[in-house]
Amino acid sequence: MSSQSFADLGVSKAVCAALAQRGITEPFAIQSLIVGDILDGRDVLAQSPTGSGKTLAFGVPMLDRLDANGYGRPSALVLAPTRELASQIVDELYPLAHARALKITAVYGGVGINKQEREATQSHIVVATPGRLEDLLQRGKLKLDNVSFLVLDEADRMLDMGFRPAVDRIVAKCPRERQTVFLSATLEGPAGVVAREYTSDPAEHAIEPDVDRLAAIQHRFVAVERDDRLMRLVQELKADRDLALVFVRTKHGADRLVKRLAREGVKAVAMHGDKSQRQRERALDQFERGEVDTLVATDVAARGIDVRDISHVINFDPPEDGDTYTHRVGRTGRAGRTGSGITFVGTEQAGDVQKMAGQLGILDQFGQSGLLRSERGGAKPPAQGGAPRTTGARKRSRSRSRKGSGSTSGRHAR
Repeated sequence: MSSQSFADLGVSKAVCAALAQRGITEPFAIQSLIVGDILDGRDVLAQSPTGSGKTLAFGVPMLDRLDANGYGRPSALVLAPTRELASQIVDELYPLAHARALKITAVYGGVGINKQEREATQSHIVVATPGRLEDLLQRGKLKLDNVSFLVLDEADRMLDMGFRPAVDRIVAKCPRERQTVFLSATLEGPAGVVAREYTSDPAEHAIEPDVDRLAAIQHRFVAVERDDRLMRLVQELKADRDLALVFVRTKHGADRLVKRLAREGVKAVAMHGDKSQRQRERALDQFERGEVDTLVATDVAARGIDVRDISHVINFDPPEDGDTYTHRVGRTGRAGRTGSGITFVGTEQAGDVQKMAGQLGILDQFGQSGLLRSERGGAKPPAQGGAPRTTGARKRSRSRSRKGSGSTSGRHAR
């Protein structure tokens, strides 16, 4: 934690007071780095992973830069890759926007377009997924002519999801004279090229907290073959824990696993791209409130999930690479909390997972699974004591507060 306050960074009294009401008084590293540059009107490129506090990092100074009495709406646009992330950005910023008399709304597919169009044209800030925003622009009532502040959040994921053409068209409709903030888990490769195309003389900042973030999480790699994974998962889920997020590779696999868990007495909900928006919002709401304490999700559907009380992330299907692993387990162990990341590994997957663990600096933890292979091949014997026992992070409480203060998914300021 930084010893600075938001006031030290130049944030207004109104926004500081709104933050304090939510118990937020000291900025995280990414917030300390970029809030001042944004308040000074500079374009910003920021490399920052999920869970690092980037929503407030761009949101707080954005709100102070906007004029509630200015002409033309919207005056700020935030692009996000998924419906869930768009909703959560609005939830996070709503009470702060209210303190500045600013209206904010989320725009995403899967729900009625007429209501969204009406609210978007009346809002100072629109937080949108590219596809639905283009739908609204094509209808002709929503214009981006007055956008003075543009944010591209999780830009690398937008590119991975194929949104580059849509984002290019949207950015082209915004004024050239604007302030742009580009946030991404990486500023290398295609994301870096796009970042520099969209910005002008930007201040560049990079947070490289992977080691610190991973160190705050207990990593366990469990040697288990495919046919035995279900019962091992049930065992993990029936241990002392709080909320658990379970990752699977496919949409069909998510639905199938929820049904199999139900037969074992474990209530879970699935979230993936084939679910309707209402189904996805209901699943996330049940999970956040603790009505269902296990959420089974695919990587794309889980993008943007930011729930306070996730104590365990379980990789039922191992991640494909280190970035995916970091994004997955980064949903626990946030904001100074501890958490557990558990990965099921079969014999056929051991080599790839071992390589990934080595790249992330958690090879010792992988070795405790008994699957560690020497350079000459063959597994080394497991470390004494075997895999560590589940530490059970925190006792499950009867009630859980949602992120923010009484916020509801997709809420907009009126």
